[in-house]
Amino acid sequence: MQQAGFSERHEPAASHPIAELLACPPTIGNMLNAATECIEFDAGDVIFHQNDVCRGLYVLISGQLIRKAARLDTRLNLGTVRAGEVVELAAMLGDVRHTYTLAAQTNGTVMRLPRESLLRAFQSYAPLRMQLLEELAREVSRAYAQCCATRQAGIRRRNANSAGV
Repeated sequence: MQQAGFSERHEPAASHPIAELLACPPTIGNMLNAATECIEFDAGDVIFHQNDVCRGLYVLISGQLIRKAARLDTRLNLGTVRAGEVVELAAMLGDVRHTYTLAAQTNGTVMRLPRESLLRAFQSYAPLRMQLLEELAREVSRAYAQCCATRQAGIRRRNANSAGV
């Protein structure tokens, strides 16, 4: 399902091997690299929508993306995606539904490793699933630490403002 204005090229991503990011044995890495697709996008394009079925793992190569979510009638910006980030581990390893919408802020390129290829890799090389679960745990930990730091900074600002009153 292609989004309006969303240009997909289904070519192997030889110049940016995804297997290097996933630290796989050569046979698994070659299979994953051959299956990886490069997708070009323009500013304003939606890469995927919240609650859509996850079609694979995404790695941002160039450009800037933003994560957006709708929660309890509120729209939230969850932050930007930096080059090299693996996107939507939770959806891929969990209930296979995207947990947020991913939209392009600038033109760029993203790699997608199709879900079916990743599932074949899990069957051939079981430690890969554990490596991805570990990365998901690190991602959650970084987000929690950032949230705590942001909250602490807000508390400090409020305390500084009320001390000066």
